[in-house]
Amino acid sequence: MFHKILIANRGEIAVRIIRACKELGIRSVAVYSEADRDCMHARLADESVCIGPASSSLSYLNIAAIMAAAELTDAQAIHPGFGFLAENAEFAEIVNESGLVWIGPTPESMRIMGDKVTAKKKMEIAGVPLVPGSDGAVKDIEEARAIAKKSGFPLIIKASAGGGGRGMKVVHSEASFSNAFSMCKAEAGAAFGDDTVFIEKFLVEPRHIEVQVLGDTHGNIVHLYERECSMQRNNQKVLEEAPSPSIDAETREKICAAGLAAAKAVDYVGAGTIEFLMNADNSFYFMEMNTRIQVEHPVTEWITGVDLIEWQIRVANGEKLAFKQEDLKIKGHAIECRINAEHPFKFTPSPGTVELYHAPGGRSVRVDSHLYTGYKIPPHYDSMIGKIITHARDREKCIRRMQRAIDELVVLGVTTNQELHQRLLANPGFQKGEFNIHFLEKWLKQMSL
Repeated sequence: MFHKILIANRGEIAVRIIRACKELGIRSVAVYSEADRDCMHARLADESVCIGPASSSLSYLNIAAIMAAAELTDAQAIHPGFGFLAENAEFAEIVNESGLVWIGPTPESMRIMGDKVTAKKKMEIAGVPLVPGSDGAVKDIEEARAIAKKSGFPLIIKASAGGGGRGMKVVHSEASFSNAFSMCKAEAGAAFGDDTVFIEKFLVEPRHIEVQVLGDTHGNIVHLYERECSMQRNNQKVLEEAPSPSIDAETREKICAAGLAAAKAVDYVGAGTIEFLMNADNSFYFMEMNTRIQVEHPVTEWITGVDLIEWQIRVANGEKLAFKQEDLKIKGHAIECRINAEHPFKFTPSPGTVELYHAPGGRSVRVDSHLYTGYKIPPHYDSMIGKIITHARDREKCIRRMQRAIDELVVLGVTTNQELHQRLLANPGFQKGEFNIHFLEKWLKQMSL
């Protein structure tokens, strides 16, 4: 096993990885920006190295500084967490070529699945359902118009190099199509350095279902069932759960098999997620793959009993998976609420000093956070400051447990989205599992908050 791992990330995911390292008997190295000098991950790690100023581009995205920290501390491997450089194939390649171990998939898998056009071609060959639209990159407006005429409106134009809800434009009519196509190409070029776009039929009221996969270097790969991630605002997830409350056993078997086929198509190693859009009739289509650990991984850990971070590390160390597909069963229900330092309904950031912090506790309540009383939340990074995860024998009990946990949470000194979760958990539509990816935004608009 590795003797020392450097975590190229910050906040709650860095803390999560450090804890996994401690349980495996591995020393950990934290890297931090000048703004994160007092962050929990820098305090918990066995060693900590400052890698630059507050700006992410000069610290957490600074590959040279991170590699220097790894060399300075004699780390054997690097875990990227999520966000920042986690899906940067060039960084993974640099890590591997330097003689260190990249705790994640191969750079080749990352490149294939990181390019949406290439990924779609791979998925088509693997027999994974695809949304109707262009076969690949759309070269010009004439080709785009021909595809639009064949598929019909509404359509969505997507940047091939985009992700996380960026580089997308929905077009509802032919009148606005040409302008939208030109704007999307221009924006893609400016944001990603690649103006390649493709076109898909826009699904009006789909659900966002994702399948967790895990593979080793010996050719073994399994799925760990699905997660329901439809509770979103501006394509950003707010609450996730597993399993999905809205699909039956037959559909679950089909979508998990499709997720497994997608991962096998790129010889995937490590933890990854295949994301699908699902219609009301339970037909589903491949959207993209996240070649990293997900924010919402704890709900999968709770219903399967598999520690995904631990197995990321074990797989990177060359170990075989200790379980087969038939060994994995769904046990109960799990829900995760993302806690953000922001106004619960205006969604404006709320950095500042945490004057008092009290985490909820009790049976089957898990809190992943880097908060502590006196901590100064910096304004430079994502507003997520923690996650509350609950588990119970069924969904109804799990919701009640989460309501109790959210009520127990105390964060004074900054504003959080605690009230949003309190109202959402009490919403009849949510409680019945009757929602899609537009549910949250429509509900907020109805409340006029």
